[in-house]
Amino acid sequence: MLDLRLTRAARPAVQLRRLLVAAASAGTGFLLLSCLGYALKRPEAAGSAALRLAWCVVPVAATVYLALAVARTDPGTRPRPGLSAIGLGPARLMTVSALVTALSTTLGSLVALSLFLHLRGDLTGLPFDGAGASFLAAGKSLPLAATLTLLAVVPVVATVAVALALRPSDPRPVVRPQRRYLPFVRQAGGPAAGGPAAGGRTGEVEAAGGGGAAGKGTPAAAAPAGVIDPRFTSPSLTDKPDDEGAGDTPAGLPWAVALVAAGLTAQAYAGRTPPTPAFTFTTVPTGAGFFLLGWLLTAVGLVLAAPGLTHLCGRLLQCARPGALRLLAGRGLMAEATRIGRPLGILCAVTAAGYAVTTLYDSPGRPFGPLSALGALVVAGCAFATLLTVAVETRQGRAETTDALLRLGAPATVLRGAAALRAFALLAFFAPLTLAIAALAAFPLTR
Repeated sequence: MLDLRLTRAARPAVQLRRLLVAAASAGTGFLLLSCLGYALKRPEAAGSAALRLAWCVVPVAATVYLALAVARTDPGTRPRPGLSAIGLGPARLMTVSALVTALSTTLGSLVALSLFLHLRGDLTGLPFDGAGASFLAAGKSLPLAATLTLLAVVPVVATVAVALALRPSDPRPVVRPQRRYLPFVRQAGGPAAGGPAAGGRTGEVEAAGGGGAAGKGTPAAAAPAGVIDPRFTSPSLTDKPDDEGAGDTPAGLPWAVALVAAGLTAQAYAGRTPPTPAFTFTTVPTGAGFFLLGWLLTAVGLVLAAPGLTHLCGRLLQCARPGALRLLAGRGLMAEATRIGRPLGILCAVTAAGYAVTTLYDSPGRPFGPLSALGALVVAGCAFATLLTVAVETRQGRAETTDALLRLGAPATVLRGAAALRAFALLAFFAPLTLAIAALAAFPLTR
């Protein structure tokens, strides 16, 4: 009952994000059911139906990524002090997040099934003068097992992804015993006598060294064998300062640039001999393998390069004698480069792919159909909604820092200006880069 209250008592913004997950699940479920209808309508075109189903992997992945981002920003399922005493520990809260995700995605799948049956004419007759009968297999019975399997894809994958991503982990570091090949050092009463290297022989060392001598650290007596001088021991991993690694440059930027260059090269090489027949979503000729490989490498490279480029934006904001506003904006981008960079890279990859697809279908002979438009809307909407959700998560993570700055007397206008400056810097940096990569990726298709 308490879990249900935590779910129902969420703020309207949280409920809106859950509705976005349900809407994305409904769109993806409708695309999967449309593939089933196409296969039932044209049983002789099994290859084309399988290709349509394979293209649905992209909206499924976008929907699952959005569901994961929404589950991470849910304040009702975040561990807080005192909840473990009433039975809501990290494992229970992870279960609540997984159940909320399952409910949202299942609701979307049910909406997709209702809309699909309505357009087929199974509920109230064929609407729109039977315009959807060509790809929805109107008049043919749907196989129950196939329908339920396709509708269960998004809820099952999203629930498992949320459960794996939010599973509780042991906060205690794993301590592995280390072999020491150093000689034993005899030392009277020093820090080694009371440290962890002495183990349970602290009393013996103090008795051998004497109270006064041990207190002053002078060698009055020999320490027992087995005591190691701490000067010869390696420092523990827990002795590192807490702020080490803050603002470090995300790794993988050179490899990401190499992937983008390899993808563009593959597409340019494939553009030398245009494939025949023409490349579409339903017909992929044998010569279009380099096109698909180039698009995949370019998209992966953009996603991997975005955190490093975001960190670079933060550094550029702090160049040339920055003031307080630019320092706040730049440090914020550097600290949140990995968290913001991945969704931003996915949005850039989706934008570049959308530009290439628009160029591909920019002809009267290959119109952009309703299912293609729905798939593009689902993928682009999920990418943009995920970026906004991660921005909300970033704001929640900086809540303590923001409160501390306000208590120190920082004006609220400065904090809002820093946030606006961060958004403007990312837009000014990534918009031309995305357009340039999109133009280079679509150039072989225009020849």
